[in-house]
Amino acid sequence: MSTSGSTAPGPGTGPGARRAPFRVALVGYGPAGSFFHAPLIAATPGLVLDTVVTGSPERREQARAEHPDVRFAGTAAELWARAGVLDLVVLASPNRTHVELATAALEAGLPVVVDKPLAGTAAEARELAALAASRGLLLTVFHNRRWDSDFLTLRGLVDKRELGEVQRFESRFERWRPQPKGGWRESGDPAEIGGLLYDLGSHLVDQALTLFGPAALVYAESDVQRPGAAADDDDFIAITHAGGVRSHLWMSATTARLGPRFRVLGSTAGYVTYGLDPQEGALREGLRPGQGTGWGAEPESSWGTLGTDGNARPVPSAPGDYPAFYRGVEAALRDGGPPPVTALEAAATLEVIEAARLSARTGQAVRL
Repeated sequence: MSTSGSTAPGPGTGPGARRAPFRVALVGYGPAGSFFHAPLIAATPGLVLDTVVTGSPERREQARAEHPDVRFAGTAAELWARAGVLDLVVLASPNRTHVELATAALEAGLPVVVDKPLAGTAAEARELAALAASRGLLLTVFHNRRWDSDFLTLRGLVDKRELGEVQRFESRFERWRPQPKGGWRESGDPAEIGGLLYDLGSHLVDQALTLFGPAALVYAESDVQRPGAAADDDDFIAITHAGGVRSHLWMSATTARLGPRFRVLGSTAGYVTYGLDPQEGALREGLRPGQGTGWGAEPESSWGTLGTDGNARPVPSAPGDYPAFYRGVEAALRDGGPPPVTALEAAATLEVIEAARLSARTGQAVRL
């Protein structure tokens, strides 16, 4: 078994050695496990999906049809006894289980990928980071939206200073779902770590911090608007970054008219784009990276525009690249390098979400 952060070589390393794939156990085969993690793991050279943990006969049949060579376990606890023949555990289980299962995996000597959010609090996330570091093990978090087409395009524009000095970053994940779907994500039980601040907010905050650095001040509004809903379904976060940029982030299930995905305003130009990266839709339709060409590519009709009113031009979108996450995981396991997302970066996102929850309750901005 290979561990990121240690000097031990991965399987099949050394002169003339065969590069054996890392054996991955996936905990959970709901939407996150089946639509995102399993296909991306299977598409990554150097990784093989060895075991799926699910107690659902229907999900076992689905997994077997999609990954014929996979084996099954009924509970995550069954993995710890097999830690010596596994190389990585991926947690696509409900949010409430993330800390407990990640702790157990690390204590069993197994590197871990955790779907966002890593934990319910920044303190818990930092404790997991410390545990992983003490064991010399990889711990990373699936903040896949860093590899959205529109985000990669915007990041390139910011890096090249195509907008001048960025002054305000507006970002939205909005949906029109007037009827709650039910399930733990919409539960009002705090133990479930549900609601949009933890769900879509995790992506929006991570993107803002990735682009513009640490948060200094957080203000938020949070509402439960749909009849029968118990968890927040309409939220707004305003972040003042330590570097001076202001991020305005919206996440909603109650938006009858959707706003732009990004509107970014700088001293010399602005960038505006609508719609969502195509990769999630492709994965849900059963398409897979590596099948044909053009994975993650946006049609020209979806490109954003850069400039000023009356003088804006389309900007070709960079291809979205969710496979980059697991390529980064494989490289970290193989070579001991840094993970694609660090646990401390995930903790910083959670610190902002906690501040947002406090701000929404008190009506006051929270200084970090």
